[in-house]
Amino acid sequence: MSGQSDKSAIVFGGSGGLGAGCVRALARDWPVIGIVYHNGRERAEALASDLPEGCRGLPVQCDTTNSASVRAAVEAVVAQGGQLGCAVYSAGIAIDQPYISEISEDQWRAVFEAETIGFTRMLSVVLPMFRAQSGGNIVAVTSMANTRVIIGDTISAAPKAAIEALCRGIAKEEGKYGIRANTVAPGAMNSGLGEQYMAERWTPQFWEGFRKSIPLRRFGLAEDIGEAAAFFASDRASYLTGQTLIVDGGYTL
Repeated sequence: MSGQSDKSAIVFGGSGGLGAGCVRALARDWPVIGIVYHNGRERAEALASDLPEGCRGLPVQCDTTNSASVRAAVEAVVAQGGQLGCAVYSAGIAIDQPYISEISEDQWRAVFEAETIGFTRMLSVVLPMFRAQSGGNIVAVTSMANTRVIIGDTISAAPKAAIEALCRGIAKEEGKYGIRANTVAPGAMNSGLGEQYMAERWTPQFWEGFRKSIPLRRFGLAEDIGEAAAFFASDRASYLTGQTLIVDGGYTL
């Protein structure tokens, strides 16, 4: 393990496809990881039991639309795992891919509430902790659709664009306290919602054409995102802050 060996990490959305990839990758460097879930208790518990020796997973229920719930989740991990060194945000809600003209105010509100405002709720808890201990880092999972526009994906991309802006602001404002903030932007993924889309939407021919449009000729896996998040969360990235790493096989080129 690296210099995080005496601290804990927390992953919001840790029971989801990409979040679980982050948990598994972080397990190499962090001795305790809070696996925050909303409805995926069984998945979080199964993941916790499957982590390698030397890393303890702590399943914690949380509703990111509720400030008290977010605070309680963070405090539960600190109480059981000790000082918090890293917070990863991969939480989100299941959404369709409507045109912007078709999105209702309630739909916009639901996505921003769970994702963007949920992220700010986490920040309000962890930033004071990180300041007090003179260090800590934040990693958010966002979207490559902020770089290359995908028709129908704006309802997902817009709240994540706000999260990227927040991370750049944190990098600028909090760097003097030893706090870093970076984002990982997935491309087309064969995990999480991406896996569901591939199974339920459009034709196999569509997805084969999409795959061939990616320079590396494959869809991304949860571990691809996990590896990027674990790098940002580690001492190996100690001089990186305010950055977005696009993990998309070259699709946005």
